[in-house]
Amino acid sequence: MKAPLLSLSPIAIAMLGLMACSPASETSQTAKQPAPAIETETQTDSARVNAFFERTFEEDLKSSPMFQSYLGIKWDYDKWNDVSEEQKEKNIAKAKNRLETIESFDTTKLNEQEKLSLRLYKLGIERDLANDEFRHHSYVVHQFRAAHTQVPSFLINIHSVKSKEDAQAYISRLDNVSEYFKQVISQMKLREQAGVFPPAWAYDQMIAASQNVVTGAPFDTSDTPSTIWEDFNAKVDNLELDDVEKTTLLGEAKAALVTSVMPAYKDFIQELEHQKTITPEGDGVWRLPDGDKWYQNRLNWFTTTDLTADEVHQIGLENVERIHTAMRDIMKKVEFEGTLQEFFVFMREDEQFYLPATEAGRQQYLDDATKAIDDMREALPDYFGILPKAPMVVKRVEAFREQSAGKAFYQSPAQDGSRPGTYYANLYDMSAMPTYQLEALAYHEGIPGHHMQRAIAQELEGVPQFQKFLSFTAYTEGWGLYSEELAKDMGFYQDPYSDFGRLAMELWRACRLVVDTGIHAKKWSREEAVTYLVENTPNPQYDAQKAIERYIAMPGQATAYMIGKLKIMELREKAMTELGDNFDWAGFHDEVLKHGPVPLSILEENINNWIASKKVS
Repeated sequence: MKAPLLSLSPIAIAMLGLMACSPASETSQTAKQPAPAIETETQTDSARVNAFFERTFEEDLKSSPMFQSYLGIKWDYDKWNDVSEEQKEKNIAKAKNRLETIESFDTTKLNEQEKLSLRLYKLGIERDLANDEFRHHSYVVHQFRAAHTQVPSFLINIHSVKSKEDAQAYISRLDNVSEYFKQVISQMKLREQAGVFPPAWAYDQMIAASQNVVTGAPFDTSDTPSTIWEDFNAKVDNLELDDVEKTTLLGEAKAALVTSVMPAYKDFIQELEHQKTITPEGDGVWRLPDGDKWYQNRLNWFTTTDLTADEVHQIGLENVERIHTAMRDIMKKVEFEGTLQEFFVFMREDEQFYLPATEAGRQQYLDDATKAIDDMREALPDYFGILPKAPMVVKRVEAFREQSAGKAFYQSPAQDGSRPGTYYANLYDMSAMPTYQLEALAYHEGIPGHHMQRAIAQELEGVPQFQKFLSFTAYTEGWGLYSEELAKDMGFYQDPYSDFGRLAMELWRACRLVVDTGIHAKKWSREEAVTYLVENTPNPQYDAQKAIERYIAMPGQATAYMIGKLKIMELREKAMTELGDNFDWAGFHDEVLKHGPVPLSILEENINNWIASKKVS
């Protein structure tokens, strides 16, 4: 999904993997912060460990106003995160101190759940410390996710306004955008010193997106309101306040937009324009200092394995061939005569697979996706014991970010029920959203995919809070991709074209292994990678181009999907083989989900233990 701007900590790890995190309890802005739990000598080892989890979670929460808002807490509702270098140094020092504390616990006196939680906590710190070697290698800004789009997206989707105080906090956040952007620009300059830049073409997209945010009233004389101004007006209008109070709030917000937000974006755009002129040629991280080491770090991080770039590349090629073979079987079912590439062209161009690029067509897509999820929901009890309590909705990606946003993504629900889980579909280009992929995409982003996984994780009982918000991309996205094939096992994709769509989406993830490593390790150009996708998948040129631009911006991330899915399938096949008639679909899926996100190695341990317990029972 939710990142480089956030501080290193278990909270940061959580936000790296979530498009939006999950609120717990919503309090007033002036709510008293709970006193941290303290470990004492008289406590049992179990109590000390759990007190440590509670205390450090609260410490991280207090240091992240944005995560507080994701959780529905309004302690620092007027602030942005501190992304300064000074804060990063403090976070690293804190991580090292916590590691020393962890080493003092006697794990022999902990139960199995506590042992797992402690392993995950320690692993999170170790991963952060390993990343710190490459602190300034990460792209602090890129065209898909950075401060320039984060600010409006956060204010619109996360900063709720239910009172006058909430509105005033919104205004304060507008006033504080200036300081927030100063810190971001400072981080950009540190990367300039290190020789780390996104490709030149990415700057053009960031500049355009930034200009979009500060276009419209009150930034210019246009009668059309800017994105943020429209949002604030709508939120204030819904408050039960008199006209004078509303007018005052609107006046203060307008002033903040003009005096803080506008100058901040101008300075940001100026820095983007400057860095565009000095970024080295090429697209992959091989062009950066120690780019090979940085890319291996990214592969390790996202896949939670030790696979090399060459190994990932080869796995990709093998799976592309496997899926191509399965697609040829679909061609026979629909009696298509021609080559696989000709079938791709047919699927890409035939009007029967696309809804019109009109408001009615876009609404139809949303309605059909909602129905697919509703139908799936009815089938869940036969395959899952644990079910999410949180509701889920399907929404269109907002206009201000739809040109730069990905094809689809998911935002987690609120623990307190104040916000549902949300599957966002990007309907800017309807040619990139074929109906034959509609089912698989809904299952991946919604049910039984990300909504099942993330809602269940944050609803778990008996696990510390930090564990509910961890992110291990291979697990998270591996589950999403696994869910697409699981739906086939559950009897969905009755239309062979929809089954082809499922295969097309799996093929896309297999191709990612090839192109991501191609770009970042084998020095492929953006154009070479786009050509590979167009020739080997049914997706259109535009789809391929946006995807490759994403993989360039987020090196290694795209490899996690297929690597994770293959591991879950491997473990399921092992369980089915060893357990035979004793295999339990619900039991297997519950075992995968009931601990929250974990690295693939720990997932394998958990499944092996489950298999052993089933053999004994």
